[in-house]
Amino acid sequence: MVEGIEAEVLGWFIGRIPEGWFTQPPELTMDRDEILVVGRLAEPSLPEGAAPEARAEAVVARIQRFREETRPQRMRIATEAEHRFGRKVSWGVVCGDRRELFTVLSVPVMTRLRLPERQTLDTLVEAGVARSRSEALAWCVRLVAKHQSEWLAELREALVRVQQLRQSGPELE
Repeated sequence: MVEGIEAEVLGWFIGRIPEGWFTQPPELTMDRDEILVVGRLAEPSLPEGAAPEARAEAVVARIQRFREETRPQRMRIATEAEHRFGRKVSWGVVCGDRRELFTVLSVPVMTRLRLPERQTLDTLVEAGVARSRSEALAWCVRLVAKHQSEWLAELREALVRVQQLRQSGPELE
């Protein structure tokens, strides 16, 4: 169950998104900078026995059409949400097995690294895995997220529980 600000934001978007855009309520992902709204599009109907390539192209075309046709309304909704919630809004869709995000934020994050950590990033750059230390660090974060996804999910659940306990605890005067 979604609670707190996430529930408020989800309810607001459900109320603002036009009927028929998505086949189910959108998925929201939030942090202190951004709200990512991802909706599921209806899959295109193809003749029985259509080739997998035709299906893949139809999905890509459905996503492109949605992006182009809804751009003005999505921008208007995003502007309202940005004023209301103080966060940038990004959009994305899922159609079939394809997930595509439109113009998401790339936020700089300041960090201090010692020589061994910098050498790791520089090795990734020198090997051509990344173009810069910044890109190498983002690659490392994605790698941890991929290989430690279960642990990160448990950690997020624990943080939600901590937040709930804080809210239900005694009030300080």
